[in-house]
Amino acid sequence: MDPIQYTFLVLIVTIALFIWDKLRADYVALLSMMALFLGGVLSPSQALKGFGDTTVVMIAALFVVGEGLSRTGVTTWLSRRIISIAGRNSIRVIVVLMLGTAFLSAFMSNTGTVATLLPAVIAIAWSIDSFPSKLLMPLAFAANAGGLLTLTGTPPNIVVSDVLVNAGYRSFGFFEYSWVGIPLLIATIVYMAVFGRKLLPVNKSGEKPDDLTSSMLGISDSFALPGKIFLAYIKPESLLAGKTLAETKLGKEYMVTVLSIEELEKSEAHIDHSHHTRLHHFLHRLKQAEPQEFPVASTMIAPHSMLVLKGSSSAIKQAAQDLSFEVEQVDLDSATLTKLLISSDIGLAEVLITPRSIYHGATVKESHFLEKFGVQVMSIRRGESLVTRQNTKLKFGDALLVRGDWRNIELLRQERRNFTVIGSPDELSRQVASLNWRALVAILSLVGMVVLMVTSLIPSVMAVLVAAMVMVLAGCLNMNQAYRSIGWQSVVLIAAMIPMSTALSITGGAELIARYMVDTIGAVGPLALLTGVFILTSAFSQVLSNTATTVLVAPIVLQAAVVSQISPYPLMMMVAVGASASFLTPISSTTNLMVLTPGGYRFVDYVKIGLPLMAIFLVIGLLLVPLIWPISP
Repeated sequence: MDPIQYTFLVLIVTIALFIWDKLRADYVALLSMMALFLGGVLSPSQALKGFGDTTVVMIAALFVVGEGLSRTGVTTWLSRRIISIAGRNSIRVIVVLMLGTAFLSAFMSNTGTVATLLPAVIAIAWSIDSFPSKLLMPLAFAANAGGLLTLTGTPPNIVVSDVLVNAGYRSFGFFEYSWVGIPLLIATIVYMAVFGRKLLPVNKSGEKPDDLTSSMLGISDSFALPGKIFLAYIKPESLLAGKTLAETKLGKEYMVTVLSIEELEKSEAHIDHSHHTRLHHFLHRLKQAEPQEFPVASTMIAPHSMLVLKGSSSAIKQAAQDLSFEVEQVDLDSATLTKLLISSDIGLAEVLITPRSIYHGATVKESHFLEKFGVQVMSIRRGESLVTRQNTKLKFGDALLVRGDWRNIELLRQERRNFTVIGSPDELSRQVASLNWRALVAILSLVGMVVLMVTSLIPSVMAVLVAAMVMVLAGCLNMNQAYRSIGWQSVVLIAAMIPMSTALSITGGAELIARYMVDTIGAVGPLALLTGVFILTSAFSQVLSNTATTVLVAPIVLQAAVVSQISPYPLMMMVAVGASASFLTPISSTTNLMVLTPGGYRFVDYVKIGLPLMAIFLVIGLLLVPLIWPISP
């Protein structure tokens, strides 16, 4: 069979398999790549070229950057600012949500943005007495539109720019996409706020989810924390003053857990306050800031320190009497308790003892949880009742409430023979909106990445890799988390579809399609060719991923510009616009697919709401693109 005919046959079968949707998209792309190799169209190096492509590496690294922002609480902080600004008005919620989503999407991957905001948006919907289906489609559409604001906003933008560079043309600038992206984003928000929201279905898909505060409330009730939290003031004459936590033996002799230690400032410590007033001043300040460093055995207790203690009333009062410190029980609601016990670094988790655990039959003291895993055992629940930690031998099914560094808690998951961690501490840790120095590093890494890309001091792919490596080095995430954050299905899909673009190029298939476009649509005029490019790209994007579509279409459109002897920039920008107009089907983009089940949407919902928006994209594109990027070369 002629190579061109064989390549077109593989292309048609590939598209058909994507539409059939019975096989994973990345697997279909790999089948396509292998078919081109086995058919003799591509050599092994050509078939595997996509896996070393700079576009693929950049997209993988962007997943890591997004994960760093998520794990340091930056995206959660931003999403909560959205909630505080929007209030309960549904129109205002849609506008603020879409603006915030678009802003994030401009610098993170669309997929990463939606994945980060999805739980928050569902919670917002329930909190304003609405339904997730009323907000999730605006979320996905805003992410698609926001991707057109910057070079790294969405993979199709990167693909389009790389195709231009590989052909010897200049790349689109980092913010050059925003000339058309901002008007399209405004149009998208106005459409969804005025017309689209009325078309959104009312689907009660799932129950109201637990957030960090509600999870804390469940833990608090389960382990009877109310009534067991105390604030202690360490007087200079106290027997605890000047000793390490290990030397105090608060845990061993009194079964008292020290949750936090903070030394008061001199001016504050020497104010002539009553005991009651001093404790409540400290409690008020503690609510405004994160807990201090997690106390370990070597942590020193200085005079005029304030301690947050957990234990039974009798044990703590006995310790206060024996060791000469002032203490007062505090009654905290779940929100304040969450603020007190949980931060961006420190968390809580419920851990079950498994049947084959090596800790079965050992006491907490003998198990050395703090030394081995860096976590405190605050309480033990056996069945419906709590048991004392002193001399209680652990049994299968015992539930331990542990507190420690989020990363240490996550490490307990790896001890699967010994423990079962209830829930998802890793996901809960992302809901902590308090920002620390790692969050600042993540923000500065993102800003630095953008500056490097805008100034072209180093190649864009290297700028993204530098940002990702800085985040890992600073502890925003570790290497295991970095690898897990990468959407390998998307990465493999793009890498395996690049050979199809190569095959269309070397066999002359791209030029054949380009000449057909020029001879038919292009003969009517440049605007008709722009229209054809948009329709071709957006039509493919509804049944393929918009990234895979761009990989296929961009070289064809570039060839059409060369054949027509017109500037490639307006045509290539229209490819980017068409790729972002992925609104008609749930499979047209990963973001659309991610909100399908949580929103309880049907295929027809996307068509009903997306078709008018797609028409708006076409009209605005035809008005602005040739005006900003003249068609004449």
